[in-house]
Amino acid sequence: MRVSIFTREYPPSIYGGAGVHVAQLVPQLRKFIDVDVQCMGEPREGATAHAEDFPPHANAALRTFGADLSMVAAMPEVDLVHSHTWYANLGGHLAGLFHDIPHVTSAHSLEPQRPWKREQLGGGYALSSWAERTAYDGADAVIAVSKGQRGDVLSCYPELDPDKVHVVLNGIDPDEFRPDPGTDVLHQIGMDPDRPSVVFVGRITRQKGLVHLVRAAQYLDADTQLILLAGAPDTPEIAAEFNEAFAAVEKQRGGGVVWVREMLPRASVRQVMSHATVFACPSIYEPLGIVNLEAMATETAVVASAVGGIPEVVVDNETGYLVPYDAARASDSEFVSAFEQRFAERINDLTRDPARAAAFGKAGRRRCVDEFSWEKIARQTIGVYQTAIERHQSA
Repeated sequence: MRVSIFTREYPPSIYGGAGVHVAQLVPQLRKFIDVDVQCMGEPREGATAHAEDFPPHANAALRTFGADLSMVAAMPEVDLVHSHTWYANLGGHLAGLFHDIPHVTSAHSLEPQRPWKREQLGGGYALSSWAERTAYDGADAVIAVSKGQRGDVLSCYPELDPDKVHVVLNGIDPDEFRPDPGTDVLHQIGMDPDRPSVVFVGRITRQKGLVHLVRAAQYLDADTQLILLAGAPDTPEIAAEFNEAFAAVEKQRGGGVVWVREMLPRASVRQVMSHATVFACPSIYEPLGIVNLEAMATETAVVASAVGGIPEVVVDNETGYLVPYDAARASDSEFVSAFEQRFAERINDLTRDPARAAAFGKAGRRRCVDEFSWEKIARQTIGVYQTAIERHQSA
């Protein structure tokens, strides 16, 4: 079997969970089948890259579509095309039609569940939503990264045949993410390894809910450090909201608040996670949350919101704590405030009980090794490919 992977992200240019997924999946797939990779951005080894520069000066979504067309034109002869995220969905859909081959798409997130992207993309959000729906409708198989995500796919796109929506969980490489006893990175960023700490890693977006963690910090014990490995905000509006919350907590706590704005190498992130008492994931939407697996693999306890696929990763009162969140009440200030306070209470429960935090961390790593192997995920993905080929041939 020969497969072409269509993706926006591919090493070394990775900035999100979908990119991590593709980077880990492709080498495992190559153990069993031939894999071609079509990606976007600058030229790199192991893939054919396509610049997002056509039409010139156009909306970003239109330039993404231009790269999709280039990917279709460059794809070699294969048995199946597999696209990841809306950025590559249109390319995968057109490649399937043009070459009369099966198209499989992976649902890492869903555009209907991210309406805040209108702030970021403007009219491009309508295009990304159209591309996703069109690809899902035409696909021979849709892979959801969690059971919760499968339910969301069928809720957002009820016209889909449920039999073509499969669950293949995301995974983790426990050799890459493992406990790191070093402290050089900690000293560089100003993190004290001898004090309790809560760490966040991710983008400053509505989806990741970072502003809720920052507001929750007012309820944390005074000796607990807040360490944020958080890149540039998506929009000026999110930046203003986050900066206001961060300035308030920095003033209120008077110290022990660290914001690392630049993207650290993955090895550096691993070290910071390893020394955290608690890893925090306050997402308001998360199909699975690879970052939680990364933290668990470093033997760090997790406190996370109980949304999407997170409860399929973080086992409440075993590898961490889950905090209920209801997206339908996002405009209810009393509910949001209560969520933030409860999130802080759960963090305090672990920073006050380091033995329990350590036990949760060890249980988390065991869970990663036992349940989230990338080789296992690659084999399951190939099984979906075979099902998609049979479906396409019988259509």
